[in-house]
Amino acid sequence: MNPIDEYILRQDEAIQPKLQAIRETIRAAIPDAQEKVSYQMPTYWKGRNIIHFAVFKNHIGLYPGGEAPAVFASRLKDYKTGRGTIQFPLDRELPLDLISEIAAWCYERYAKV
Repeated sequence: MNPIDEYILRQDEAIQPKLQAIRETIRAAIPDAQEKVSYQMPTYWKGRNIIHFAVFKNHIGLYPGGEAPAVFASRLKDYKTGRGTIQFPLDRELPLDLISEIAAWCYERYAKV
């Protein structure tokens, strides 16, 4: 079994569809990236870590690196962000189009081919 499958299956059943949606969105945006678990989080890798995500008590964290929250700041104004971190509350719909754009942006900047 893929380690990201295992990660998702270990989470609360109510959250699993959101995690799977993020996974599918990132995979579609950066299909050449390898899936793995790094820092105990689902990670997409191409010569180095590109982007991670993880579930917490009240949100799903997306970890696109230090620059992405600033680059996408105007579209992230409704979400809590920090250096390299974006928090998507569990009680809200996920902005999958935005997640896709962020993943593609990260791939262009961080992937090593």
